[in-house]
Amino acid sequence: MSLQSTTHADQQAFPQTEVGATELKTIPASRMIVSECKDHYFSENNGLFRPLFRYISRNDIAMTTPVEAEMMPGRMYFYIGADASHRELSSTDEVKVVDLPERLVASIGVRGGYTRENFNAARKQLQAWLNSHPTHKADGEARGVFWNGPYVPWFLKRFEVHLPVIERSQNAD
Repeated sequence: MSLQSTTHADQQAFPQTEVGATELKTIPASRMIVSECKDHYFSENNGLFRPLFRYISRNDIAMTTPVEAEMMPGRMYFYIGADASHRELSSTDEVKVVDLPERLVASIGVRGGYTRENFNAARKQLQAWLNSHPTHKADGEARGVFWNGPYVPWFLKRFEVHLPVIERSQNAD
């Protein structure tokens, strides 16, 4: 695997939400790998990234964006790109292979560092937006969706917060 392929992702799992925009969007069904911890996602300081990176390096899988994260307990997900989507991949002690179904999310696009404070501020803004759209409601916990690698300066980084949603008519309040 070349240095370029380990530091730059050529494949995107889905289109980005523009910075400053809020939208409903469908995330396609995906094969992913996940590492997890018992603590909050932001307390791990790359501890979740390393096992995933070792896994894609050992299995010659191209880096794909974005990286997704659940906050508590902390979980980091890498998308498996088209180059390896049909290969037999096995879970390990540190990394699990999972298949996620198509998902509808409310998404907000943000620029800034990948911090707990920035995530929480965007999550609150997204929840306020969703509260003003009565056709949908939250159906789970917010996830962080990170588009840039560690060498991109904080002020250029892009991320999203996704909140799984359902139509209100699907589930009575």
